[in-house]
Amino acid sequence: MRQNDRLFYNVDWISILLFFLLAFLGWANIYAAVYDENHASIFDLSQRYGKQLLWIGTSVLIIIFLFILDGNLFQTLAYPIYILSMLSLLGVLLFGKEIAGARSWFVFGGFSLQPSEFAKFATALALGAFLNKQGRDLSRWKDKIMAFIIIGLPAILIIPQPDPGSALVYFSLILVLYREGLSGSYIFLGISVAVLFILSLLIPTLYLQIGLALIALLIAYLGRRSKGFWIRVLAILSMALLLVNSVDYAFNNILEDRHRNRINILLGKAHDPKGIGYNTTQSMIAIGSGGFSGKGYLNGTQTKFDFVPEQSTDFIFCTVGEEWGFLGSSLLILLFVLLFFRIVQLAERQKNRFARAYGYAVVSILFFHFTINIAMTIGLAPVIGIPLPFFSYGGSSLWGFTFLLFILIKLDSFRWQTL
Repeated sequence: MRQNDRLFYNVDWISILLFFLLAFLGWANIYAAVYDENHASIFDLSQRYGKQLLWIGTSVLIIIFLFILDGNLFQTLAYPIYILSMLSLLGVLLFGKEIAGARSWFVFGGFSLQPSEFAKFATALALGAFLNKQGRDLSRWKDKIMAFIIIGLPAILIIPQPDPGSALVYFSLILVLYREGLSGSYIFLGISVAVLFILSLLIPTLYLQIGLALIALLIAYLGRRSKGFWIRVLAILSMALLLVNSVDYAFNNILEDRHRNRINILLGKAHDPKGIGYNTTQSMIAIGSGGFSGKGYLNGTQTKFDFVPEQSTDFIFCTVGEEWGFLGSSLLILLFVLLFFRIVQLAERQKNRFARAYGYAVVSILFFHFTINIAMTIGLAPVIGIPLPFFSYGGSSLWGFTFLLFILIKLDSFRWQTL
């Protein structure tokens, strides 16, 4: 039974305040990014700021809906929601509409919906429900494999759209597994794979193979003189060589030309400021031109003359940098950091593993989006279509992030109850 039937009983107002601050600031910068004196009304639905205002309003309805529900319902329906979400990801490959080279949207008249945005909270719920089962132990291979399947399945279904950026988001959930008992060696393994992938793109394959073999021989020589140790070294070397040899195939056959070109530019192997690197180059110019305090709201020249494509979506941060400068950018980053710390606090004070794991999934997903999006705009990461949470233009992303965060806030309001 509920101890109190008030709609907003025991909710975390700090997280709610930070959500609305970010959503409002995001709308204000979307308005600046597409501002046109001929469209003065903020409710003009032919403009992106008008549509975003509508998405924010409907997000409030989503919040009220979530607060009406019983907190126990999220764990009960975790697997059905996950299955439905996976079916939607499969369905969009078959029946979705191709937009900007990706088949990622269902289109109903003038309304479009991106299932991958909703799959994030669905996967977080399923992972929390899986980990919450009594006796679950991530030191056992059976439990580890099932957890990896839950995380990997949506990524596998999203890659063919193709949308590698959204697919990568799901692998941030390994931090949830680490918090719940997975050995840190898996994170080290993931980092090692990423480093090897990058080195494979920078160094000729033969030289890298020789280097890996020499390192393996040195480890074997300095390590324990046992057959088992040498077998492990040989196994790791074999996997490393397999990865190095497969990078060329993956890079040239799985990634699209635009993604390959962006990675080559990031690694310094190509220079194309007027072509594939145009967005990032113009974004950095816009941010740099803002200086310490910015040019002032609606006074961004790079923004006014549309130098940066997708400035209201993937590159919204450069609008902040140009018009609000270093001070405004720092304030925005501070708001996100405060939200991340608050979510970790909420996760740690939960009374059961389901809510705690879900909380860490929320912060993992949001932090990945935040880090990669800002890194894209300043040239530290390839452009892979990652929106800035609560800030970038887009109904599906805003709704998906709203579900993601406010399910946690609802669970937190029920933390006195055993789910």
